[in-house]
Amino acid sequence: MTEPARPDRPCAYGGGVSDTEGEARAGLSEQDRAVLSFAARGWASPGEKERAIRERLGMSPVRYYQQLNALLDDARALAFDPVTVNRLRSVRQANRERTH
Repeated sequence: MTEPARPDRPCAYGGGVSDTEGEARAGLSEQDRAVLSFAARGWASPGEKERAIRERLGMSPVRYYQQLNALLDDARALAFDPVTVNRLRSVRQANRERTH
């Protein structure tokens, strides 16, 4: 059984989904939204996270990370969940700097 991708979040100024988020939601697939919502969560262990990727998203961990990495470069993903996308972009950049 999969969790819903993300319930409608009210925008900062009150009721409904913001225009920017609505546009992003329209451009992202349900699976894209589910991957971003999944990435926003914390996990106790890598094994638990990998199991959840297979069970909740129905994909391999390798495919999940490929799709997530592509989403980090997608403006629609940034509009949909800026906190998660910016946090993961920072982690990705730090990892790149550490290995180069």
